[in-house]
Amino acid sequence: MTINPASKTVIIVAGATASGKTALAIALAQFFNTAVLSADSRQCYREMTIGTAKPTPEEQATVPHYFIDSHSIHDEVNAAVYEQYGLQVLEQIFAKHDVAVVCGGTGLYIKALLEGIDEMPDVDAAIKAEIEMQYHLHGKQWLQEQLLQADPLFAAKGEMENPARMLRALSFVRSTGQSLLNFHGGTPKPRPFKVIKLAIDMDRELLYSRINRRVELMMEAGQLAEAETLFPERHLKPLQTVGYSELFEYLEGQCTLDFAIDKMKQHTRNYAKRQLTWFRKDKEYSWVNATDTQAVIAWVQQQLAGS
Repeated sequence: MTINPASKTVIIVAGATASGKTALAIALAQFFNTAVLSADSRQCYREMTIGTAKPTPEEQATVPHYFIDSHSIHDEVNAAVYEQYGLQVLEQIFAKHDVAVVCGGTGLYIKALLEGIDEMPDVDAAIKAEIEMQYHLHGKQWLQEQLLQADPLFAAKGEMENPARMLRALSFVRSTGQSLLNFHGGTPKPRPFKVIKLAIDMDRELLYSRINRRVELMMEAGQLAEAETLFPERHLKPLQTVGYSELFEYLEGQCTLDFAIDKMKQHTRNYAKRQLTWFRKDKEYSWVNATDTQAVIAWVQQQLAGS
């Protein structure tokens, strides 16, 4: 990248799902006449719309958006792919603007964009395929038990309720003999831009109420029909996620629809809690009230003026 770092700044808008990131990011992008790069690991997939709570077509029309509908569920997308994609997008934005807005709740993707991703050994494709087959036969509990034996470090510190992360971790340790977590936290790579990190602070009860209501609105908008369309592809990694896996269980006859919806709410609340834990570990984040947009914009202007 050939960007002059003295004049370019990335504004990160992070936080839990349903906390109001999209609206704040768009307001900042409109004020600074720039674009939004999503940092959401699911909104990039064209086939997944309602269940990923993508910005609406009207919201996307207000400012340019990147990493929304940019990939297919059949594509390999991970933090390393996002790092390269995001850096290319920032270079495009910075060719015309001094500020870019990055918005999302996938902490690992934001970390990869700002610090780089560690070089990792390749995973054996045959091992990966065998593990995925066993998972489909035996379910999440089997995955958890295998990781407890094969990778106690991941079992203690990793995302043990996230099948996609667990599949990756088990495939990695079985292929390399090493824990995936040993390859996290290396020396940050230099980036040719400054960074302002914002995270949305919100009362926990209010956040959980917003999450529950969002799930209900998704169902009203046709999330079940979307899940039915994707049901034949449910083995794909992008679909092993909150908002889809619960409805797939209903479609397989494992539970009632009401039970599946309650699990969607519960799992989304659990996910939000993990997101908040991730971002609170990073002391560079300034926690803001997303409803007071003008105050946030004024604060960002002060940071830019003082940098």
